[in-house]
Amino acid sequence: MKRVRGLYAVEFSIVASVFFLLLFSAIEVGRLLYTYNVLHEAARRAARVAVVCLITDDTRNLGLFNGASLVPNLNVANLKISYLDIDGTASTDLTYGSDIKLVRAEIINYQHQFIVPGLFITLNSPIFSSTLPRESLGVFKGGSTNCS
Repeated sequence: MKRVRGLYAVEFSIVASVFFLLLFSAIEVGRLLYTYNVLHEAARRAARVAVVCLITDDTRNLGLFNGASLVPNLNVANLKISYLDIDGTASTDLTYGSDIKLVRAEIINYQHQFIVPGLFITLNSPIFSSTLPRESLGVFKGGSTNCS
């Protein structure tokens, strides 16, 4: 009889380890989806801030929720803001009256670390990009804005 009870303990440990691995993996997939949603929103927000602020202002911190750590390891080095001509090429003249027609914000080089016991996986995220038509670029009839 003692051997049967030991067998049940072995069976339970095998089934429990598989169950908990699947449970933690499902939680991590949910965390990955949350992280990707935050990165997408950060790109959208950064583009929105860039179209209404002066080109000379460093608006990257505003675009990334003022430094709030909604996801780990996201910083201004991951955010690239580009001012583009209508054909999508980078504008060479970065003054207010220039031919800038679009503003693109991209979240680049972000790495997501899974936190599943026994699985140490780092995923390179895709590039999250948002492109908006230019608006005031920080200049309006009464003067200019200061967003930094």
